Amino acid sequence: MLPVLLLVLALLASSCSSSRSASTGPKAAPKALRGTYTQKGLGSYYANKFAGRATASGSIYRPGEMTAAHNTLPFGTLIRVTNTRNGHSVDVTVTDRGPHTKGYIVDVSRRAAVQLDIIEAGVVPVELTVIRAATANR
Repeated sequence: MLPVLLLVLALLASSCSSSRSASTGPKAAPKALRGTYTQKGLGSYYANKFAGRATASGSIYRPGEMTAAHNTLPFGTLIRVTNTRNGHSVDVTVTDRGPHTKGYIVDVSRRAAVQLDIIEAGVVPVELTVIRAATANR
């Protein structure tokens, strides 16, 4: 009876999961729940040459829209990106995959980059927070 009880307890313990509020490690898809997922790293913005091209979600990249690329967050997720150097924040929607450079966590559209004041620097330390999870029908 004791071995069976120990087995049941071991199975229950292995099925429990811990939540992570920040991730800079492997590219595992995070749980995109409002306000529970944050990440710190480097942020940059799309080069003008990508204007008019299709993104990974199928939408067209338009520099004047408030969009972003993230490697793992679902398309349609609304995130707040904060430039930690000056405190400026923008809310952008994930429509693409990237950035593809180690340590970089987000690429924002040109409009968002202007509001974050990162055009001159090109790359700045940022923090991102999920504001609204993507809806299932996207």
